[in-house]
Amino acid sequence: MTGPSVVDVIRAAEGSNDGLNAFVSLADPQDVAAAEAEAEGSVLEGRAVGVKDNLATLALPTTCASMILDGYHSPFEATVVRRLRGAGGVVVGKTNMDEFGMGSSTENSAYGATRNPHDRTRVPGGSSGGSAAAVAAGYVSMALGSDTGGSVRQPAALCGVVGIKPTYGRVSRYGLVAFASSLDQVGTFGRTVDDAATLLAVVSGHDVRDATSAERPPLDISDVVGGRGPCDLQGLTVGVPLEYFPEHLDAEIRGLTEAAVNQLRSAGARIREVTLPNTDLAVPCYYVLAPAEASSNLARFDGVRFGRRTPGGSVSEMYEATRGHGLGPEVKRRIMLGTFVLSAGYYDAYYGAAQRIRAAIQADFERVFADGVDLLFTPTTPSTAFPVGAKVENPLEMYLEDIFTTPASLAGIPGMSVPIGRTGGLPVGGQLLAPWWEEVRMIRAAHVLESAVGRA
Repeated sequence: MTGPSVVDVIRAAEGSNDGLNAFVSLADPQDVAAAEAEAEGSVLEGRAVGVKDNLATLALPTTCASMILDGYHSPFEATVVRRLRGAGGVVVGKTNMDEFGMGSSTENSAYGATRNPHDRTRVPGGSSGGSAAAVAAGYVSMALGSDTGGSVRQPAALCGVVGIKPTYGRVSRYGLVAFASSLDQVGTFGRTVDDAATLLAVVSGHDVRDATSAERPPLDISDVVGGRGPCDLQGLTVGVPLEYFPEHLDAEIRGLTEAAVNQLRSAGARIREVTLPNTDLAVPCYYVLAPAEASSNLARFDGVRFGRRTPGGSVSEMYEATRGHGLGPEVKRRIMLGTFVLSAGYYDAYYGAAQRIRAAIQADFERVFADGVDLLFTPTTPSTAFPVGAKVENPLEMYLEDIFTTPASLAGIPGMSVPIGRTGGLPVGGQLLAPWWEEVRMIRAAHVLESAVGRA
């Protein structure tokens, strides 16, 4: 090996005074060099990849950025990690995240907050903020994350990179530590549309180990990457949902989104205003369903089945001490909220009602797509990257950062964020949403925007 490896470069950058804290663990440089040499001629050709720390890896710890899993090594590897390595990708490290995926800023990490590469005083978004920051900083050209309510698309927008959430079931969840099982999905980040799409194709496809994995082959993107395929959108109808452009939407974000819509029109797309009337119910619906599932999924981290044990007198005292010391405040808040909405006397009023609202949100998308709309285009986020610490004490304000991303998560449709410009020096993302299993159509439109607008 000649010169410093990518791991050495990351370690030096992360060790500096203005380090991003994008990684929580890094691979051995010699292992990385050996993997790069073996990958010659493969699909990914030895490219460095960051992996979110809630995806199981053999060589590196899997901690979910939580003290309760500090130092934990999985006895098996996530399917997506195995597939990316099989395609010649090289895992250079595990990226920082909000603890167990619960947050929109990557401030809820036991290992400290991640910073935005465009402004170190601001957040990178979350919960996959470490992956987004690592790509934006140029440490890696692609990374894996997870998206439960927007945790790939929102940080992609705030960091000025591309982020893709596939259709639920397109990518295996085997080896992804569960937060909310009916919502969790593995997604991809890239410096370019091609980067994110290529990684998605590599990790996609049916997996017998995952009962929610659809019996579909790996995503075929051969017609839309590497400059192949049509460079226009002739014949496509793009819907612009009125509910995603409220009066209080930041004027600069509105302007950049409208300019991107005009670029789609210039590429030949027909633009149509549409309505998704249940959009305003998505955030309260999500913050009932996701905590309810988290309450169940995180019960296993008790110091007996999983997690570092904190000594206590009786068994119940040991449980209380282990979870009290091992879990952070946001995780505790969501576990308690989820336990409450599932409790006797409140189940139907909250959880049952949220399930009915989820069905109504999905029906909104079904109606619009059945009415001849091929894609939807919206802002990805209601604001640009906010200052570190600005929303930590106001959970509700933090939850509202997911207002444009949660509907697609609840419906299970694919979505992606593409850079569409900057305001005040900070990136702004536009969100493309497609019908179920139509990722290729979405990627085609993303290429048009990338060509017209350029990378933020």
